[in-house]
Amino acid sequence: MPYSQAFFFLLTGIFLSACGIKKTDTSELKHYEIAYTESPIRIDGRLDDDAWKSVSPVKDFEFPWWTAGEKEKTKAKLLWDDQYLYVSFVCEDAHIWAEHTERDSPVYKDDCVEVFTSPDPDNLKNYFNIEMNAKGASLDFQHPDGPGSKVPWDPKVGITTTIDGTLNDDSDTDNLWTLEVAIPFASFSHVAKNTQPGDEWRLNLHRLGGQTNFQHSQWNPSKSEKALFHAPEFFGRVTFVKQ
Repeated sequence: MPYSQAFFFLLTGIFLSACGIKKTDTSELKHYEIAYTESPIRIDGRLDDDAWKSVSPVKDFEFPWWTAGEKEKTKAKLLWDDQYLYVSFVCEDAHIWAEHTERDSPVYKDDCVEVFTSPDPDNLKNYFNIEMNAKGASLDFQHPDGPGSKVPWDPKVGITTTIDGTLNDDSDTDNLWTLEVAIPFASFSHVAKNTQPGDEWRLNLHRLGGQTNFQHSQWNPSKSEKALFHAPEFFGRVTFVKQ
């Protein structure tokens, strides 16, 4: 093992221990097969494309740091084609709230969903995060040296949301909001291995935020004592498949 890689794993162990995180092995991680789509995907936040209808969602999001409040469900799906990684979220939400509109603003304070990914599973420390609120505003960074490192990263993502309810009005009860995003593979090209059928990435999906009934949920739980999404050790496994 190269010295730099060994040093990273040493630092990762120290970081995880400091955050109260128990180590795991890949057999304990959730796994999802991302289906290939040959039909075009309309990024309109409606999810009525045949491709979305034909694939199953990831396993239920978990609430590892839950203490009180309604556990509002999130249903997420993933697809891919030769140009994009597509992710959709359907978020049950009785009180939908989002105020931020600027790129790289603190959208995590709003009702927000996130995609975190390590495109090279042999180099987990080099990961990316895209955080998107119910208005479709996004925050995105690359973390080349693991948690604590951060450099600008501006993928040309396409994001659309739809809201079944009234935004920023907690006097009534809302139903849900939907977000659909297309992330270009070209944005990962300086890190990712070739995206071919059978390739595996590490990836996690998160939900948080909101003024009322603040959420913290994940597809693959980080197993930390405190809320922590920046834990590539616990990103789930995804495999690109092509029927």
